[in-house]
Amino acid sequence: MTSPILDGLNEVQKKAVQTTDGQVLILAGAGSGKTNVLTRRIAFLIAERRVSPFHILAVTFTNKAAGEMKERVEKLIGPDSRRISIGTFHAIFGKILRYEAEKLGYKSSYTIYDSEDQLNLIKVSMEFLNISQELFAPSMIRSKITKAKNLFQGPEMMKSKADNPIDEKAATIYGEYERRLQKANAFDFDDLIIKPIQLFHEFPDTLTFYQDKFRFIHIDEYQDTNRAQYILIQLLAQGHRNICVVGDDDQSIYGWRHADIGNILNFEKDYPEAVVFKLEQNYRSTQNILRTANEVVKNNLNRKSKTLWTDKDAGTLVTVLECPDDRAEARHVVQVIQEKIRSQKYTFADFAILYRTNAQSRLIEESLMHASLPYVMVGGLRFYERKEIKDILAYLRVIANVSDTVSLKRIINYPARGIGKTTLERLEEFSEARNLTLFETLMQVRQLGSGWLQERALSAIQHFTEMINKYRELKEQLSFSEWTRILIEELGLLRMLKQENTIEAMSRYENIIELMTAIGEFGTSYVPSAEAETTLDAFLKDVALIADIDQFDDSKNALTLMTIHSSKGLEFPVVILTGVEEGLFPIDTDSQKDLEEERRLFYVGATRAKKDLYLAFAKRRMRYNNVYSTTQSRFIDEIPSELVNWERSAPSLGLGMNTYPHRPRTRGGLSRSIRETSDTMVESAYNRNSHYRAGQHVEHPTFGPGRITEMEGVGDRQKVTILFNDGVERRLMVKYANLMVR
Repeated sequence: MTSPILDGLNEVQKKAVQTTDGQVLILAGAGSGKTNVLTRRIAFLIAERRVSPFHILAVTFTNKAAGEMKERVEKLIGPDSRRISIGTFHAIFGKILRYEAEKLGYKSSYTIYDSEDQLNLIKVSMEFLNISQELFAPSMIRSKITKAKNLFQGPEMMKSKADNPIDEKAATIYGEYERRLQKANAFDFDDLIIKPIQLFHEFPDTLTFYQDKFRFIHIDEYQDTNRAQYILIQLLAQGHRNICVVGDDDQSIYGWRHADIGNILNFEKDYPEAVVFKLEQNYRSTQNILRTANEVVKNNLNRKSKTLWTDKDAGTLVTVLECPDDRAEARHVVQVIQEKIRSQKYTFADFAILYRTNAQSRLIEESLMHASLPYVMVGGLRFYERKEIKDILAYLRVIANVSDTVSLKRIINYPARGIGKTTLERLEEFSEARNLTLFETLMQVRQLGSGWLQERALSAIQHFTEMINKYRELKEQLSFSEWTRILIEELGLLRMLKQENTIEAMSRYENIIELMTAIGEFGTSYVPSAEAETTLDAFLKDVALIADIDQFDDSKNALTLMTIHSSKGLEFPVVILTGVEEGLFPIDTDSQKDLEEERRLFYVGATRAKKDLYLAFAKRRMRYNNVYSTTQSRFIDEIPSELVNWERSAPSLGLGMNTYPHRPRTRGGLSRSIRETSDTMVESAYNRNSHYRAGQHVEHPTFGPGRITEMEGVGDRQKVTILFNDGVERRLMVKYANLMVR
């Protein structure tokens, strides 16, 4: 008798679900139903193979994906699904660290530091080591430490591999940063993967326990795993060797986050007995959209062979929008949306406008506002990153973990209570000299003798520590929502904002009210078990691990604007890819590896579309008050002509063809303006002898790593345009940029 769990699956999907023992690789093309297969497989293990939910692990990369997986499994098998360990890498292994932290010298009430907290701690570490923040930008140091951790390198290994002064300094700062993290009883995001590996290496019995607990391991989006995640999963899988990984090498687009496509490409080498299933039937897009994506991505050499297909109709042709300039591109995109809504009864929510870098959104936003079209952006300032919210969260973090010095310094004089910068510096010096946490010093301040601090400061410190200790007691006596409400009232933040009575103040007031609502909802829904985290710890962990995509709300009838990277995992009836130009998409590169990732990014963007796909490019684009000629992306050239419908838009008002001086179109992307012939010859000769060149990878003290996309000028006037890893392109004077070749 066939299991109902298999109903509606195609033959390949059924086999993948039923192959439950050993090592399994499921190559799942875009829109091929991978989440359906993964959740059915988990349900099949429990319902048909009688595997205890306790012994199943399922790991993915976003809270949104984990939530969807939980819901689907529960629909299939009921409440038993709640005993399955389903979550993101950071959530699953962060929870394990709650149980095991003491073995590594931490307390279970540890704090998770976000990128801003990391930066603050790095700055403190650099001040302690007397390392200039002008010469070595803290953001660059943070990037290097993150890279080292993702490669599973500690400070000593990083120092041994350093081959330049910047890396040597970064390794030194890394060591001090780690010391201060432990003193603060805090982990950064990378530690939530690194520390479990350390735990398993140092405590074999602990590894054996979790190997036996997680007898059946499932890893979603395996192509996005980095070196540290790979090591962690390999350690766990050594126990029962039942591991199923699901992914698509053609959707590996996070190399800049240190994801290693080799993990999925080499799975069969790591596990020679692995069974491989290819999910190639697409249930999302039309034939023409799929053919377009396939024709582009097949130009990559470093990939596993597969071809998406669908039994849907061919659908409309892919439309290429050729626009004379970037403003015309934005205007034409709006016109396309307006026309499709009028003629085909689409809603605003059916459209996604995607771009390669966040900077491209400005002109699009202006055009949408001018046309009064509603839109939402993914990737802006997140709710939990707003100042008023972080201030309150810092109080909660200190109440949960008084060793958290970064959070303590944020709130010790907020609202103002007379504990100034000089007082705080003296307290920190005393703490460091006696190897105390800052809070321990605050608790002893009255015993340090008279004259050390002014009486006003002493009284303020005493009042502050009494308040923190009061709420450390109250959190054991009252509900989560009750004691946090009392805390916020005592701080007087809402009253203060009401009195300020500006638009900004009232917006911050509403944000705090919304935070109180979120706390109330969490406190009602979270039910801690005997072994689980406290409600406060669980809330702070969830807040720390929220990603941009987790806050995407598809219930609003509005257009969606986001980067192509952010769109992964989503789908829309109509997708418009903008800026499909050489030098922008793909970004300028002389690296075949980087070019292949750009091509995979195009594949991801194209396959978000269900019915209609538009590719827009501008022949001229404004950058830094200069206009550059551009040319269509090679990705457009790689699409067979029979799949494409070509549209050309009129010049934008005020920025027509005659407004822009003539610039030559070249395959090299954003070309520099042509000057006098003699100047061009001098510039070319100078650039041949220059220390820098287009396509070169460099490091900037403030903006971090990036790639030179263009050079112009000579001598002291030489400028470089660099596309940095944060997606922003910046034009810099070489004389003052202090660039380091990578």
